[in-house]
Amino acid sequence: MTRTVGDEVVLTADTIVCIDGLILGKPETRAHAIEMLQMLSGRVHQVITGVCLLYKGRYNNFYDLTEVLFRKLSDAEISNYVDKYQPLDKAGSYGIQELIGLIGIERIEGSYTNVVGLPTQKVYAQLRSLSK
Repeated sequence: MTRTVGDEVVLTADTIVCIDGLILGKPETRAHAIEMLQMLSGRVHQVITGVCLLYKGRYNNFYDLTEVLFRKLSDAEISNYVDKYQPLDKAGSYGIQELIGLIGIERIEGSYTNVVGLPTQKVYAQLRSLSK
């Protein structure tokens, strides 16, 4: 079924994690998730979410960047998280709102909601500007 977009707003977004020039998307396996979390452990990384809004035939693209510091995580903490949560559907293998974020993140600089996966403050500001 093909449908045209009228006055609706279409929003798309995707998030990546970056460390040492590497882009970490979603892990492919349990072992890959553990490897990613070990790489992030005790270090600062960047979480970047790209957003695109389509409204009345016009595209508005923007992004947000947040820096995140993990404390040093033990192998047991990482394995427990990977086994009990769903890291395979998350960039960088973690959700800030889940156990690993609650116990492992020492500091963030920037938007919390960006790390969750959608920078709501920036999205709201852009949506407000569409109505002007």
